This record gives sequence, C-alpha cells and structure tokens, in this order.
Amino acid sequence: MALETLSPDWEFDRLDDGSQKIHAEVQLKNYGKFLEEYTSQLRRIEDALDDSVGDVWDFSLDPISLKLLPYEQSSLLELINTENKVLNKVITVYAALCCEIKKLKYEAETTFYNGLLFYGEGATDSSMVEGDSQIQMGRFISFLQELSCFVTRCYEVVMNVIHQLAVLYTSNKNAPKIIETSGVHFQTMYEHLGELLTVLLTLDEIVDNHATLKDHWTMYKRLLKSVHHNPSKFGIQEDKLKPFEKLLLKLEGQLLDGMIFQACIEQQFDSLNGGVAVSKNSAFAEEFAYNIRTIFANVEAKLGEPSEIDQRDKYVGICGLFVLHFQIFRTVDKKFYKSLLDIGKKVPAITLTANIIWFPDNFLVQKMPAAAKLLDRRSHHTIKTHRESFLQQKAQSLTKEMQSYYVFVSSWMTKMESILFKEQRMDKFAEDLTNRCNVFIQGFLYAYSLSTIIKTTMNLYMSMQKPMTKTSVKALCRFVELLKKRVISDKKYSEQRLDVLSALVLAENTLNGPSTKQRRLIVSLALSVGTQMKTFKDEELLPLQVVMKKLDLISELGERIRTQCDCCFLYWHRAVFPIYLDDVYENAVDASRLQYMFSALRDCVPAMMHSRHLESYEVLLECYDKEIMEVLNEHLLDKLCKEIEKDLRLSVHTHLKLDDRNPFRVGMKDLAHFFSLNPIRFFNRFIDIKVYVTHYLDKTFYNLTTVALHDWATYSEMRNLATQRYGLFMTEAHLPSQTLEQGLDVLEIMRNIHVFVSRYLYNLNNQIFIERASNNKHLNTINIRHVANSIRTHGTGIMNTTVNFTYQFLRKKFYIFSQFMYDEHIKSRLIKDIRFFREVKDQNDHKYPFERAEKFNRGIRKLGMTPDGQSYLDQFRQLISQIGNAMGYVRMIRSGGLHCCSSAIRFVPDLEDIVNFEELVKEEGLSEETQKAARQLDSVLTDLTRNSAEGTEYFKMLVDVFAPEFRSPKNMHLRNFYIIVPPLTLNFVEHSISCKEKLNKKNKSGAAFTDDGFAMGVAYILKLLDQYQEFDSLHWFQSVREKYVKEIRAVAKQQNVQSTTQDEKLLQTMNLTHKRLEVCLQEFELLYFSLSSARIFFRADKTAAEENQEKREEESAKTSNGDLSSTAPTDPVVK
Repeated sequence: MALETLSPDWEFDRLDDGSQKIHAEVQLKNYGKFLEEYTSQLRRIEDALDDSVGDVWDFSLDPISLKLLPYEQSSLLELINTENKVLNKVITVYAALCCEIKKLKYEAETTFYNGLLFYGEGATDSSMVEGDSQIQMGRFISFLQELSCFVTRCYEVVMNVIHQLAVLYTSNKNAPKIIETSGVHFQTMYEHLGELLTVLLTLDEIVDNHATLKDHWTMYKRLLKSVHHNPSKFGIQEDKLKPFEKLLLKLEGQLLDGMIFQACIEQQFDSLNGGVAVSKNSAFAEEFAYNIRTIFANVEAKLGEPSEIDQRDKYVGICGLFVLHFQIFRTVDKKFYKSLLDIGKKVPAITLTANIIWFPDNFLVQKMPAAAKLLDRRSHHTIKTHRESFLQQKAQSLTKEMQSYYVFVSSWMTKMESILFKEQRMDKFAEDLTNRCNVFIQGFLYAYSLSTIIKTTMNLYMSMQKPMTKTSVKALCRFVELLKKRVISDKKYSEQRLDVLSALVLAENTLNGPSTKQRRLIVSLALSVGTQMKTFKDEELLPLQVVMKKLDLISELGERIRTQCDCCFLYWHRAVFPIYLDDVYENAVDASRLQYMFSALRDCVPAMMHSRHLESYEVLLECYDKEIMEVLNEHLLDKLCKEIEKDLRLSVHTHLKLDDRNPFRVGMKDLAHFFSLNPIRFFNRFIDIKVYVTHYLDKTFYNLTTVALHDWATYSEMRNLATQRYGLFMTEAHLPSQTLEQGLDVLEIMRNIHVFVSRYLYNLNNQIFIERASNNKHLNTINIRHVANSIRTHGTGIMNTTVNFTYQFLRKKFYIFSQFMYDEHIKSRLIKDIRFFREVKDQNDHKYPFERAEKFNRGIRKLGMTPDGQSYLDQFRQLISQIGNAMGYVRMIRSGGLHCCSSAIRFVPDLEDIVNFEELVKEEGLSEETQKAARQLDSVLTDLTRNSAEGTEYFKMLVDVFAPEFRSPKNMHLRNFYIIVPPLTLNFVEHSISCKEKLNKKNKSGAAFTDDGFAMGVAYILKLLDQYQEFDSLHWFQSVREKYVKEIRAVAKQQNVQSTTQDEKLLQTMNLTHKRLEVCLQEFELLYFSLSSARIFFRADKTAAEENQEKREEESAKTSNGDLSSTAPTDPVVK
C-alpha cells in the first residue's frame, strides 16, 4: 500500500552489485553445456546412420543417401520456346527422339540384358529334373514376347530418326527448305542413334552366346509337337495351339536367329507412297558420312588414353552407324573402313555388358562381306594375332599395373580428403569449385580405367578359353577392390558436399535452371544450329565445348560412377572367388579387403531381380547366396577356425613339444587381423568372422568337454588364451568340472558293476580298489577322493541309484550262491561235516579240525575242474569275493558322499547355527525372485547339513532287504553255509599266497597283494543267515593257529636235531618248510583280522533276535510320551 503513495516519477537508484553478470554467466555456461550435449547426441545419431556397420556403402540397404541427379519438371515444349517457330519444332522433334532412345537404352540395360543373361542360372545340371528346362522356357515366353515388342519399338524409332534427318537434309531442290542446313551438323542425333544400334547389337550377341537358351528352346518346341498330337491329354484347346505356334515361330525368327540388328538395318527406309526418299538422298548420305567421321575423329583421339570415358561405347555405335550407312546408300569409304578396323589393334575387344565381349573386326567382316573383300587377308589376321599377344602382355603386366593403380587411387583419396576438409575462402570460391570438379573427374577416370582392365581381361580369357594364372586372378581381384574403394569414397564425398556440387553445376551451367539431361540435350542441339556461319571463333568455341563436357560429367557423376563401379560381371567369373579367398587367408594382414569384394559380389543382386525363368527371382538369389557362403566357409571361415583351434591347442600343450613352433623357421601368420573387421554385409545377413570363430570354438570346446570331462581345465586355459591372443570373448561351458585324478566314473562303474567286481580287488583298510590286471604298464585305482569328485560331477542323487544297481547285481549272484549250496554233492558233504563236528567237538575242545577242511577242499576237486584249472570251490570263493567287492563299493560310495558333502559345506561358518535366508530376504522386502532364490539356498544348505551329519546306512538296508529270504524255512539248505567257511578260507589262503608269490616273478599275470572282498562277502552272508554264533562255535581260526604253531615248533625242533648232522640239503628243505608254514599262518592271521573288521560293519555283536528286540523297544519308546523318548539312551547296550 505504501508503494502506491509514492510519486510515479520517482525511481530506485540502480545499484550494480554484479549479480546480474554472474547470473548471465551461469546461464551462458548452462547453454554451452546444453549445446555440447546436443552436439554429441547429433554425432551419435550421425554415427548410427553412418555406414559404420559395414565398411562399404550399400545403395539399397543404407538408411540415407542423397540423389544428386536433377529432375526436370518442365516439358520439352516449355523448354524450347523461341521466337523461331520452325526451329522450335525441329529441336523439339530431335530432342524427343533422343529422350526416347535414352529410355529404350535404360530399359534394355536393366530389364532385357539381365533377363536374357541370367536365363538358366540358379539350377545346376544335377538338380535339374526331366521337364524342368521346358517349364523354365514356358515361364520365359512372356519375357520373350515383351522383348519382341521392345525390338519392334526400336525399329520404329530408328526409322523415324532416319526419316527426320533425311527430310532436313534433302537433295531435292524442289522440296521446301525447313531450315538452313549448311554448316548445321546434328552430331548428337547420330550419337544417340549409334547408342540404339548398340542395344540391338548387344541383344544379338547375348542370344548368340547363350547355348542354354537355344537348347531349352529346341526342347520346348519338341514338347509342343507332343502336345499337338494329343492336346486333350494336356488340357489344351486345339484352336489355341496354332496361333501359339505362329507366335513362337515369329519370336524365333525375330530374336533367336541372331538377326535383331540385321533386320533393323534392312528395313525399307524409302517411303513407298512417295513420301521421304532416303537411299537416293545424296545430301543426307554426305551428312551421314560426315557425322560418322567427325564422331570417329573425336573417339579415336581418346581411345586407350588415360582420359578415356565412354569412347569405347561410342565406337560400337560408330560401327553400327557405318554398317547402317552402307546398307542404305550402298557406298563404302575404303580408307575409313580400314581406319575402323585398325582400332582393333588399340582396342582388341570391347565388353558390351556383363560377360558379353565384342570383336569389332569380326562384326565388320560379317556385316559387310563386300567391303571386307576390298582388304587383304593379312590385315584381318594381324588383328587376331594382336588380340592374343595383348592377352599375354596383359597377364605379365597385370601385377605391375595393379601396384601403380593402387598408388594412384590412394593418392587420389588423400587429395579428396584434403580438398573436402580445407577451409573455404569466399574470394577463391570459383577456384575451389574448379579444383574439386577436376578431382572428381580424375577419380571417375581411374574408375573407368580399372573397370575396363578387369572386364576386358576377364572376358577375353573366358572368350578365348585360355586358363588364367593364379597371379592374374589375385591382381584382378585387387583391381575389383580398388574399384569398390572408389565408389565408397565418391558416395561419402558426394553426400558431404552436396552444396559444393550443386554450386559447381550451377556455376558452370549455361542455362537458367538445373542441369538436367533434357536441358543439356537441348543446349547441344541448339549449339549445332547456333555455331553455323562462324558465330564463335575456334578459340571461343573450344572452352565452351570443354565446359559442356565437364557439365555432362559432373551432372551425371553419381550415375556414371555407379555404372563404372558396378561389378555385376563378377557373377560370370565367380570361379576366381575361391582363389581370392585363399590369397586373403594367406595374407591375413590385408583382411580388410574382404569388405570390398563382398560389396562387388552384391552388385549382381539388382540384375538378378530381372530373371524370369524361375518361379521367383528369390530362388536365383538363394542359390547365389548359398554358393558364395559355401565357398566362403570352405576357403576361409572353416580354415580359420581349424587353424585357430590348432594354434590354441599347440600353445596350451607346448610342454609336449609337438612340432616346430619357431616363427623364424616355419613363418608366422597373424590371424587376429580377421577379428578386427567390421561385420561384412551380404544379402540379408551380416558375416561376422569374429562371432563365427567364437561360436565354432565354443561349440567344439563344449562338445569335447562333455566327452571327456576331466579335460575341462585344458579347455578353460584355451578359452583364456583365445581372449588374450585373438580378443575372442568365449562363453563359459558351465559343465560340472572333473578333476584330473577322477579315475573311473561312478556312472560307468554303476552301469557295468558285474565287470567291475570281477576286474577289481578291494582293500579294506585303505578303502581302495585296485585293478586285477591291465594291458598297460600301470593299474588303475579307485579311492574315496575319486568317488567324491564323481559325485560332485553328477550330484548326490547318483548314490541311491548306485545302491539300487548293486541290489540288482546281488540278487543275481545270490541266486547262483543258492544253487551251489543246493547241489547234492555239496549239501551232502556239508551235512556230513556238521554231523561229524557235533560228534567230535567235545574231544577236540570245540574246535573244527583243520584236516577235515583240507579233506573237503581236496574232495571238491574230484567233482571236476574247469579248463583253466579251477575247482568248484575256487569258483564259489570268487563268487563270494565279488559279492564282497560289491559291498565294498557301496561302502566307498557312502564315504565318498560324506567326503563330497563335507567339502561342499566347509564354507558354512557354523553348522549348528545356520541363518534362514528366506526370512532375512522377506524382512528386507526384496522381490519375489530373490525370495525364491533364498528359499532354494536354504533347501540346499539343509540337505548338505543333513547329508554331512549322518549319511545313509546302506549296509543295514542291504541286510534288511535280503535277510528275511535267507532266514526263511524254504531256504534251509543255506543254513549249512557256516560249515563251508573253513574249507573256503583254506582255499582263499592258498590262492592269496600264490598271487603274492607271482609279484616277485617276471610274468606277473594273476599277481595281487590284496583281496579283502572275500572277507567282506563272508561277513555279509553270515550276517544274512544270522550265523555269526554258529561260525564262532567252530573256533576255526584257533584251530588253524594251533595246527600251524604245532607244526612250526616240530620243524624247529627237527632243525636243531639236524644242525648237528650237517646235512645241508635237508636243512634247506626244513628252512623252506618253516618259511612256508609261517607264511600260511600269517595269511590266516590277516584273513582273520579282515573278517573281524568286516563283521563290525554288520554289527556282529548282535544276533537277529537281539536286533528285533531292540527295534521293538525303540518303537515302543517313540509311542510313549515325549519326555521319556527324549531321555531314552541312544547307545546300543553291548551284551
């Protein structure tokens, strides 16, 4: 309110405290930062749209390109608008005809040439089925009909051009003069007419060189004859057949007999109804000849020179015009004819399109046989020999030329770079533009020269059917790469400096408007009239003509470059591709060249799209794609993969000294260059060499690791080496890794347990299995650590499966065991022995007599022996050993499981107090996925804790599963088992001694130092039968000990007696006896200890009745109240 009362004219004093300045600076800084960020964003977008994905710019695939060709909006009538109405009409007619010829030429080059050239491609002879060729030709008829219409149109245009020129240059003095023609030469018209004749001539050459087309045409005609005989069979109306046959005859006569050009020049040019006279028009004949000579003079000067542009194509047109002139006027200039032929010495052959090569001397002789007779034969022969010598010289000079062009193109690219990035000065703008224009034109000239060398050389080799040397192939492939380098550079620079080019075109443009084809055409036609009567002096006219030529070149620069750098012809010479790839592989330093070759190979695609003989051009493209990729795989990628794999293997195994790795002796290839390449774009795929090789190595290493898991460490090392040496980022295999000391795999043993228990021997104390015999110099062993590693590989689930397999195995073995015990001979002897023991036990101090066991052992041998000298008791002992080995294996599996679990859980700090991760995660409110992961971790830790703490009682399980059956009344014959144990132990000791003795012999076949499987087997079976007390009642081992101690003492006593008699032989015998008795006693002692140890596993302190009683007590304790159960003692009471 107070402010409102102040006078309006009063103002605050403006105090400058500097705050505004600071604020402005801050804003300026922010703006600067924004601009920097924006610039970097733009740069990123520019990079993304740039051709950085592939090194080669692709017209149809790259996202943005600027078309520099100016497009004419006005019609010819609007452009040609002067006061002189007659002149307007003349120029309009001629301009329209020239435009028509250009359109026809473009249509022929894109559609008809390619349609004919690619006929029959995409189907190999092996894949062609009977009738395929006729189907292809059937599809192609419509194309031939279109071609026929096109050719007819060309004839009409040629006729019209001749008539229009003949009317203007008439020798009839009575006819009215349209314009004054003295000194007026419409050279442009003749050049365009020459272009149209070239098109017809090229069509003839393509058909003439196309054997497949002619063969298929013949087969198609034969098919039509068959149809004619029986049209109903093919579902065709007879009245439609005749017109179709007439059409085919017309097509054959017009197109396939090589008469396209001939029919054109043989037209009736004189009007029959008194219209235009042509053949008798001497003024026109003279003008025609004058223009041919003028064009030829311009062409001849430039042919074969470095500044040559399109003179070769014009020369073909001149030959066509010359033949047309001869055909119409029937006069020939012998001197000029010879000049035309002499060009053959300078230019031995001209490529018309793709792989179609044209020899001017052959053409002129063939089309003008009358004129050819005027010349001597030697001059024709000279041209032919010159052609062959040209090819030989070219083959020798190719490499040299390639090197010099390499230098030229490289320096040109450097020049281009420096010109484009030089700062522009406005005062020197015109000079700059002229320089740039000259550099562009120079680049185009290089492109033209390269293109001519490649096409002429390759096509001449093909045409003359001469083999090409590898050196020539490599040099030509280098030329192709240079050509593609040119096109890339031009594309880039054209896009960068559109304004420069446009300014250049405008600066040098004599018209008020864009430099379009139509405008330039009208200028040249107008100049033809405008330069008569010496309007310009020669020194004034020459610069004008130079400017016009430059204008033509610059205006169509993009189009001309695309034409010259088009490598479509490579399709017909793709046989050189494998040689080229081999060369690239050998010289890996130049690996980047591949980009250019693939860009060249892709040039064939647009042309293939015009093929019409297959269901779709896609089929042809697929075939081409497949062929190129197969060659690339075979000659580069697969070789590269194998070489890198080999290098990695040899590097990892250098300690084995597998081959000479000295680079000074064997050379060195740095294949890493291939992996620095950008992906190569080809068809709709990117060929990334780095990814391809990485995938190959990943796949190979993974597959080989799965086959031999113990090699995982080697392949890990190779992966690391691949990353370090070649920059390949490999994928981890994530396979469970095995250690190098894994030995036999648990899975393998489980599957072949019957083989394992017979081939391996068990050692109870060390818990180890040793191979019985081996073909190698070493024996395999299996211990707890091996089993633990194996369980870590396959998971703990395999343990139960192993026990299950063992159970199946034991069932089969116990069946054999039962049969043996049931055998009458065995059963009767055992019953007899039991009866005998009961009778004499009081006399023998309750000890089973040693002699009785020995007698049983000998008696069994009388029943028969196997071919390898084994008794039934030997076989029975082996059976029990195998059962024991199986039990030893189960024990080892349990120990290995515990070992594996304890090593897995060693990272848990306190097994008694493990935190619950799921609860912690829920408290933190983490995602559902994290909770799920925590739940999984808790479950794993619980399992590991439980497994490491207890482990499963597998022995108890295997006892419980078989015991009821063994103890059942129906298997009473098994109860005799305890009485067969003494002879079995005797048999075992004899066997064990003989095995140990073999250890000291040279032939160690059958040698062994342990076989505790027998003790395990006996302990297990006694437990199943609940016969520990019965066996102990025999006091067998005491009996054995007493017997041997008694004998040893007797021998010792005898030795003392004999030592006085000094009979050395007898003493030696006694020493040996003494030693043998001690060995036997020792073996029995060892067996006793092993059996005692084995019995502990099966709780030998308890009988079956006591165990059942204990079980019942435990169950009743569980059902009683919790307090009692918690205080109940868990240790078993020893009785």
